[in-house]
This record gives sequence, C-alpha cells and structure tokens, in this order.
Amino acid sequence: MEKHSNRAWLVTNGVTSYGPVRISHGKPGFGTPVGMFSVLRKVKNDWSIPYNGPMPNAVYFTYDGVAFHQGDLNSQSHGCVRLTWEASAVFYDNLAVGERVQVLP
Repeated sequence: MEKHSNRAWLVTNGVTSYGPVRISHGKPGFGTPVGMFSVLRKVKNDWSIPYNGPMPNAVYFTYDGVAFHQGDLNSQSHGCVRLTWEASAVFYDNLAVGERVQVLP
C-alpha cells in the first residue's frame, strides 16, 4: 500500500494478483503507520467502539486497531485503510493471518 498515491494491491508470489485499488488512510494526527506488519486477525463484521462506526471486512495489522476495511474513500480515517466494498471483500478473502503487509509513505 502507498499512502502518497492512495493505492493498494495484493501481491502473490511476487506478482500483483489484485489492484491497484483506490484507498483512503489516516488523517493528520491519526496517521496510518508506515512499515512492515503481519495480519493479526480478521473480523467479517466488526464495529469500532472508539469511533462508533462499522468496519466490514476488517483485516487488522497493528495491535492498536489499524485495519484494512470497507469505508468512505472521500474522507480520511483515524488510521485505518479504507477500501471499497468490493476491494475490502477481496482483501478479506485473500489475506491470511500471518501474511505480511507493507505500508509505504
């Protein structure tokens, strides 16, 4: 995922298998962290308690709650990576717990 281009994609065996797709990410003060991460858990229909909102197709990759999930691409998040409904379903279905996630600036 690249924050500067607002794009993400899936790579399988070194080849892009899906994407790039448009994303939105964390707003100033709530930036999406940059680096290498592992998928920690997945929740099909999660709810953000701190931000009181739905997080469909949540794929968590930080211990403090940052995830890929379906959401509005026209506004920035509190750190999560928002995807369209279709893209969030593909990410949810194709990212397994333990797989690597790279977030570039």
